[in-house]
Amino acid sequence: MTQQNTLLQITRYGMGDGDKELALKLITNYFKLLIEDNRWPKIITFYNEGVKLLTDDHAVVAHLKILEEKGVKLMACTTCLEHYGIAKKIAVGIKGTMMDIITLQANADKVINL
Repeated sequence: MTQQNTLLQITRYGMGDGDKELALKLITNYFKLLIEDNRWPKIITFYNEGVKLLTDDHAVVAHLKILEEKGVKLMACTTCLEHYGIAKKIAVGIKGTMMDIITLQANADKVINL
């Protein structure tokens, strides 16, 4: 396992623009392959519609739980959770502020946006 000082930011409910079903399939496959690859980011932040991935019964939650167990920190934007009315429904990860996210971005060696 190699955990790099990388911050992965998830801002959508899925991966990419366009068809929602395809976007969910892509993000699920991304996390599955990320686990198998053994090069994990140090932290993954979720904001805007990305926070919805933390509450869904979709297969992505199972992959996120595995990453969390392997030491990847998962943080959801509290403002976003409250906006969507899902603050009490997150199945994985912790809640954080925008200031937390700004600090994490500043401290990361690399930031990847999905």
